[in-house]
Amino acid sequence: MKSLVKKALVTLFSFVMLTTSLVACSKSGVKNTHYQSANMDAKYQIVCTIFPIYDWVTNIVGDNDNVNVTLLLDQGADLHSFQPTTADIALIANADMFIFVGGESDEWAIDATSNAKNKNQKAINLMEVLKDNVIEEELKEGMQAEESEESEESEEIEYDEHVWLSLNNAIKSVKNITSAICEMDSENSAIYTENSNRYITELTELDNQYKDVVNNATIKTLIFGDRFPFVYMTNDYDLDYFAAFVGCSAETEASFETISFLAEKINSLNAKYVITIENSDKKIANTIINSSNNKDAKIVTLNSMQSVKGSDIAKGTSYMSIMQDNLSILKDVLAN
Repeated sequence: MKSLVKKALVTLFSFVMLTTSLVACSKSGVKNTHYQSANMDAKYQIVCTIFPIYDWVTNIVGDNDNVNVTLLLDQGADLHSFQPTTADIALIANADMFIFVGGESDEWAIDATSNAKNKNQKAINLMEVLKDNVIEEELKEGMQAEESEESEESEEIEYDEHVWLSLNNAIKSVKNITSAICEMDSENSAIYTENSNRYITELTELDNQYKDVVNNATIKTLIFGDRFPFVYMTNDYDLDYFAAFVGCSAETEASFETISFLAEKINSLNAKYVITIENSDKKIANTIINSSNNKDAKIVTLNSMQSVKGSDIAKGTSYMSIMQDNLSILKDVLAN
């Protein structure tokens, strides 16, 4: 299991829900530090757990003041370690729509949907929407396994939660969310549909750019000196990879065997790049490079969007801009 704390949180959820009655929780009265797209007095309130979902929704809604969109995990909070406060639960309980990823890290969110005070609330679980596209976590050759995974023979199947890092999944999610928003606010459905179609065209064009880069690539293998949350992206474009840890791993120290394995991959592939994700201290990546024959290999970063802040959004950071930046990095890595 990724977190015993997360399990305990679900068990205690009913108690937390009772405490929301003590919080001022009218639609215009919830005080929080979440990132807001407009104002809390809008007719409809949509709460999104993570940045990619929030950005998709704001593109669908556009300039329509009829809908306010809230990013719950602001201030760079990580999906895997997030624990909702009483104020968070109150905000969700009264939302007209609540959209979340739906993996193991979101067990609290799944429980929240059955305890919503707004009985007309529409809840969207992305992993249910994308069920045919959801991939199991992969313990690949050379990868550092967590102790629990090594010791528990009957460990239940865990699915990779980073579904947003696939443009194909983004397109399917946007279509589903658009339908739900149109149903919620039918008077403005034509506007939402037009915005959505325009946005899907942009996502599709970017997907085609990814395909072009991969089709023209010299190599098609990535080496990650870090966690690997990009399994959906590599699956989309038939790329191979080797990494220190699975995407949701809490491990921070790689074994000698893992370091040696990845260093040998640099040697055998004559790789010029080792990849990390955002906010990495790069220690493992540096150790891998220093253990290889190519001491001049460079460290580059792909952004998995797990620490985007409201201040970043205010400066213009978007799902599209991050995926475009990732493509630029990927182009260099695959050209080698």
